[in-house]
Amino acid sequence: MFKIKIIALGKFKEKAYRELELEFLKRLSPFAKIKVVELPEIGYGKNQDLERVKEQEAEKIIAQLFTRQSLGVGGPEGAVVILMEEKGTLRNSKDFSLFLERVGGLGKELVFVLGSGIGLSHILKPYSNYSLSLSPLTFPHNMARIILEEQIYRSCMILAGKEYHK
Repeated sequence: MFKIKIIALGKFKEKAYRELELEFLKRLSPFAKIKVVELPEIGYGKNQDLERVKEQEAEKIIAQLFTRQSLGVGGPEGAVVILMEEKGTLRNSKDFSLFLERVGGLGKELVFVLGSGIGLSHILKPYSNYSLSLSPLTFPHNMARIILEEQIYRSCMILAGKEYHK
């Protein structure tokens, strides 16, 4: 059974997203123990330095990564930190399932990090083990969270030899 944490900036504002998430978390329960941690986004205006906003959000993420673990480069001990970002490595669903099997098989918690609508700061790189992209397309960050959860579920179904993935 996988142990997974999803750290996401921002809360769902639409009921439909929350309902989809609850459905995927329910479907995942036989395969994974999943915890979703929602962190508040930093508000910003038109003329604000977006890099600084991303850095402030990154500080919140880093604090969450090390809530119970000792500080160390490359992520918290006992966890594999995976940044979900536009320029990360692209994988198809079967390759993503093999990736989950390989890194999940290490017995460590898998921590997926999703940024706000402006993305993730480069200062998170030293704290991560991997950087993945869901698609070359751009999605609203709330939809990206649902897509990530669906792909984790799809991967579990592939690994279990079930018919969900066609």
